[in-house]
Amino acid sequence: MNYRKKNPQGFRVPTSPSNASTPMQIAPLQMWLQHHWYSFKNSFQQAMYAPLLTLLTSAVIGISLALPAGLFLLLENARQVTQHWDANTQISLFLKAEITDNVAIQLAEQLRQQPMISKVRTIGKEEALAEYRELSGFSDALQALDENPLPAVLVIQPALQDNENIKNLFQMLQQLPEADNVQFDMRWLKRWFAMIEVVRRGILVLAGLLGLAVILITSNTIRLAVNNRREEIEITRLFGASNGFIRRPFLYSGLWYGVLGGLVAFALIKVGFALLDTPLQHLNSLYQTQYQLNLFEIDIVLILLTIGALLGLSGAGFAVGKHLRQMQPH
Repeated sequence: MNYRKKNPQGFRVPTSPSNASTPMQIAPLQMWLQHHWYSFKNSFQQAMYAPLLTLLTSAVIGISLALPAGLFLLLENARQVTQHWDANTQISLFLKAEITDNVAIQLAEQLRQQPMISKVRTIGKEEALAEYRELSGFSDALQALDENPLPAVLVIQPALQDNENIKNLFQMLQQLPEADNVQFDMRWLKRWFAMIEVVRRGILVLAGLLGLAVILITSNTIRLAVNNRREEIEITRLFGASNGFIRRPFLYSGLWYGVLGGLVAFALIKVGFALLDTPLQHLNSLYQTQYQLNLFEIDIVLILLTIGALLGLSGAGFAVGKHLRQMQPH
């Protein structure tokens, strides 16, 4: 079967074969590939013929993709900042008031031999008093005391950060005869990670809803294109074209809308992160940090393009399939 161009809309009307020679055995595959390539190029050209419609459609798709993607990137940056917090987990062992600094140093040496312990730092009574005097603001009141009321403290870092190891170490420290109080509170960190998980689930729900919106947007745009070319489709059907043959140009149009929408989404995210750079630098100066927002450019571009293309194809396939079932040649 040979094909000749019908119009610049992506269709080629089939005509009768001129002969049945041996090369015709591979012609169907060649023509199938050629029509795919032709539809691929022609669909992009059609998008460029209507730049305003293409821009508006791509912009709406881009906004729908940029919102959950941008929120996810911000959440991922926050997670990376806090993921090392639990690696610095410390247990404070407050010794009894009668325990001298020398005894505290000897106990610290013994604890360093324990496999569950990574580091031990000794804070003597005088050091603890000086630190408390500097941080509390009660230096004048503390000078009126006859003796130092603060005990020596051992700051212990566990070798392993899993809950079971920390629990066993905590119980072992509590049983020491020199121990007066053992403090370890990670509930705030657990709450923080729980909040991050809740926000992440919320972003996934938002992404699903906006993904559905992208499908509807693409479907509506392709539906208008199908209606505008209704007569062409009916004529092509009369010449024996299959639904797949007719559907192909519209699917590629949806693909292009999705890809362009992904590029718009990345541009919006890039602009948004650039606007956040100034307040972030101010925050770094206040906390004396050097943190920079990570955009994950290569990964996020590939993800946005892939998701945009899949959603565009889905919307186009839904619209074309529905209307092809309703359209019958006269």
